[in-house]
Amino acid sequence: MRMLVWIGSFYLAMAFMMPAALLAGDLLDGTWELDTAASKYEPGTPRKSDTRIYKVDGNTIHMTAKVVFADGKSINIEYTGAYDGKDYPVSGNPKVGTIAQVRVDDYIAKTTTKRGGKITATSTRVISKDGKTMTITSTGTDENGVAFNDTLVFHKRMIN
Repeated sequence: MRMLVWIGSFYLAMAFMMPAALLAGDLLDGTWELDTAASKYEPGTPRKSDTRIYKVDGNTIHMTAKVVFADGKSINIEYTGAYDGKDYPVSGNPKVGTIAQVRVDDYIAKTTTKRGGKITATSTRVISKDGKTMTITSTGTDENGVAFNDTLVFHKRMIN
């Protein structure tokens, strides 16, 4: 009898915990900090820092970022978009005018950035299964027509 009560209690607890896990939200949601040692720029100079804050509400993504470059110059980037493949304006980044995003699954999204209607980069954003690491691989052409292939590795800032 005790065993049946224990098993019943276990399944009841799981039934209450499951909706909470499902409502936990998008893995992208939160603050991400660039791992400068793990990131690669071909060609290019590494960034000193890049901190991105993503707020996800359903299909809507709001991102703010502060990027500090090797020369000490910094930019603040912001956009609000959706996983619908449509172009949304990006402010603060002189190389990017719009971003379009499509969600592949809970871990992967594809993006296209444009400036003046011309594609500047295509990227794939992959979040690890544990939700702690985000890797963004981008290919494109910079404002001088030079091709690039960058891999940015971010770690999620965990709240203590």
